[in-house]
Amino acid sequence: MQVRDVMTTKPACCTPSTNLQTVARLMLDYNCGAIPVVENQDNMRLLGILTDRDINCRAVANGKNPAGLTAGEFMTTPVAAVKSETPLEECCKIMEENKVRRIPVVDANNTCCGIVAQADIAKTAPSDEVAEVVREISLAVD
Repeated sequence: MQVRDVMTTKPACCTPSTNLQTVARLMLDYNCGAIPVVENQDNMRLLGILTDRDINCRAVANGKNPAGLTAGEFMTTPVAAVKSETPLEECCKIMEENKVRRIPVVDANNTCCGIVAQADIAKTAPSDEVAEVVREISLAVD
């Protein structure tokens, strides 16, 4: 099985200049917890990723008003990514190594073309592999 078999295609994306309130609204509208940050909506070149946790822990918890802040200020970069032809097992290892629950999918031009969430793996992978992914991602980072 490959990443293309489980990924969400055409994920909602934002640009570095998108304000955090708009990003949070995208998360709500698309029922997701991470939004890839792309150079622009025309070329979709992946620059980073912004999670609900990034917004809460890096902005809100520090007393900052998300309405006046942008994705570029709080996105995670560099961002781990995989290709659509990456074997799902390798994708799981990359997610485990990077302690991420969601990973963008890019093509040969680094264009964001999908995203794989831990939930996507849970729906398709064997239960022992799912348990390992959840355990490894959840372990505290040293």
